Amino acid sequence: MVLAVVEHIEHPFARGNLTADGVQWSAEHTTSTDDYEEVESVAIAPPALGNVLEYEFGLTCAVKSSGATESVLFKWQARNQGGTWVDLHDEVTYPANASTYNEYTYSGRFKPVADFNSIPFEIRLMVKSGGAGGENATGKTKNSSYVKVAYSAS
Repeated sequence: MVLAVVEHIEHPFARGNLTADGVQWSAEHTTSTDDYEEVESVAIAPPALGNVLEYEFGLTCAVKSSGATESVLFKWQARNQGGTWVDLHDEVTYPANASTYNEYTYSGRFKPVADFNSIPFEIRLMVKSGGAGGENATGKTKNSSYVKVAYSAS
């Protein structure tokens, strides 16, 4: 028997000192390899357990390259706590000459899938350079990002 449908909302990214305009960014992460690297990862642990009905996201990041010739690729991922990562969207490419920050927001509702269908869960931003030409990718997350999970508590 379902006793209640619970909605849990968090703004888990980019916490730190307060700012005059309210905009906070996480620490920058600059890649040191040609593979995807984690910019920031957070755990979401609602106060009660239950069966996930739906997730909703509003995830904002900014990415750039250390030079003008390589692109930057990024993706947001989620997983059941300690499980296998699931891509929340297709890989995004900020094309060559990505040497200044470009801000991206990915949002929407997401149905539970294998490896991402329970609480608690984790979310992360991954970034990498678009080639092996020696440039690095840099990424950061924004404090306006949010995560909402609707679940049935029994």
